[in-house]
Amino acid sequence: MELESIRSQRRRLMREDDKPQALYRLTPHDRLAWLVSKGRLSAEEAHCLSSHPWFSLDLVELLTESAVGHFPVPIGVAANFLIDGFERLIPMSTEEPSVIAAANHGAKLLRRCGISTIVPECQVMIGQIQCFVTGAIETVMKKILGKKDALLQELRLCSECSRNGRGAFDLEVSIPESMSGMRPQLIVNLLIDVGEAMGANIVNDLCEAMSELLVRQFSVDVNLRILTNLADRRLASAVGRVALKDLPTNDPRGVAERIEQASLWAEVDPYRAATHNKGVMNGVDAVLLVLGQDLRAVEAGAHAYACRDGRYRALATWRVEQNQLVGRVTLPMAVGAVGGMVGSHRSVAIARKLAGIRSVRDIASVAVSVGLAQNLAALLALVTEGIQRGHMRLHHRRKSLSIV
Repeated sequence: MELESIRSQRRRLMREDDKPQALYRLTPHDRLAWLVSKGRLSAEEAHCLSSHPWFSLDLVELLTESAVGHFPVPIGVAANFLIDGFERLIPMSTEEPSVIAAANHGAKLLRRCGISTIVPECQVMIGQIQCFVTGAIETVMKKILGKKDALLQELRLCSECSRNGRGAFDLEVSIPESMSGMRPQLIVNLLIDVGEAMGANIVNDLCEAMSELLVRQFSVDVNLRILTNLADRRLASAVGRVALKDLPTNDPRGVAERIEQASLWAEVDPYRAATHNKGVMNGVDAVLLVLGQDLRAVEAGAHAYACRDGRYRALATWRVEQNQLVGRVTLPMAVGAVGGMVGSHRSVAIARKLAGIRSVRDIASVAVSVGLAQNLAALLALVTEGIQRGHMRLHHRRKSLSIV
């Protein structure tokens, strides 16, 4: 009865004169006025959503659909980071105070030895084209591979995305594992150098252009043509070391060995790995958000990469090596220094300046380093005092706040 009452109320609210699907046709100001006139918002609430000294409704309208305002997320700064020999102050955007506190603590522990990173020079994304085939699949596959160079050359000539030495440079063809109901098909993977961009639009444009060539030359029926977010040709790695004597404990070797055992557990148990990896991504996401990145794409790629051998495993690992605790993390890092919100969101520009970001490689290097530091701090807390003591101390600061 309660569910039917809710449905009845919704039907009443969704009369012909206030269908929400018409909202996208209105300006942001008219949209807010409509919401106030229908009693969905008060005038004060509408003002709260839309008022900002420089984040105007007109700008918000460019960034999202059916815009009505902005949703501020706090920005904090993590210090103590020494990455590849350079000091970094790292902005992080998150509503959870313990995330930045943990990043600070982990970075301080790693500071004496520093964090070293490896990020590829060439930023390669993969676009996938699903081709239904009538006849001998192997024959069509050989024909496509036989004309690979010609196809890539023609793609370069017909596409504006291939310029400045960038664009599609290789092509792979595979027959996917079959399952009930699947039509005979080939998967064409297009390898694309996206330069300083995250690359989604470049990849999708090139996939669509290549699809036209495949249909015309090989009589295949193209279904999907889309990038993959498993950006395993853009792997960024970080290695951090802590001298055992620098661990804040009376039993440094014992604590280091406990951290190693916690890491080993996460490497074999998907249930533990999920939370272990969430700790890594706490730091990564907070960095990517404030730097204007598609953190959803990186999250998807990270968790897919954690399953690369058929079992979900830890993204970061820790080992005791002689007199050091050594951490390693590797993540697919599809990030961009151009495009997206990078040129249109002032907070992103300020955050990039604060972090000293000059290239896509800087973004990837900073993100994986913060993820590693975050993971270290979490594991150290877990094997000693437990995670709740520090977390709840920070959490209680907000209990006195009231916004209702």
